[in-house]
Amino acid sequence: MKSWYYFLVYVLGQPPLWITSSPVILHRDRVRRKGAFILAGTHFSPFDVAILIKETPRVLDFVSVIEVFRHPLARWFFTNMGAFPLDRWKPDSVTVRTIYDRLSKGRVIAMFPEGNIRTDETSVLNGGRLKPGVGRIALTAKVPIIPCVLIGARAYHRPLNWLPLKWIKYGLIYGEPIVLKDESETEPRVFEERLRKVYQELHAELLGVMGSS
Repeated sequence: MKSWYYFLVYVLGQPPLWITSSPVILHRDRVRRKGAFILAGTHFSPFDVAILIKETPRVLDFVSVIEVFRHPLARWFFTNMGAFPLDRWKPDSVTVRTIYDRLSKGRVIAMFPEGNIRTDETSVLNGGRLKPGVGRIALTAKVPIIPCVLIGARAYHRPLNWLPLKWIKYGLIYGEPIVLKDESETEPRVFEERLRKVYQELHAELLGVMGSS
């Protein structure tokens, strides 16, 4: 982990996003807290990562799929950014140990509980499933989960939207910390439905503000 490299990417990456977008950010104060926590976001686009880095006032250690680490240059970039891989096809105790280690040092772990990029139809917001494990990690590490919903980043898939015209209007909302107290709250179905409800409520609040802005 090289914090100077993270901040270099942060500084260099801000201008392109700033000149192309008019974002709506709600409840940023909820992630200005000190200490470790898990930032658990919805996932519609690869550009979600860049936006979370830009808008979140804490350094984020991303858990990413192992495929992006297979190319040497990409592996070097993401490793220096503090990211580390997760193999979705097998139990990955190495990744889990890394998560616990970084949380014990007061860092913030950014995860996408959906496991991969979703469409509107397969999103957790519309009944899509979540990957198990986030709740159990949070309970064992004794850290809160801060859910967030990010919409609109897919507009960056269109090359013309990179013109400095602030055409893109993405939205990001941070939820209240979720503190799990016992094992019963981490039971997969129970936790999944709880997190889904929170995401849906945050999404509705965000759409309400974006629609009136």
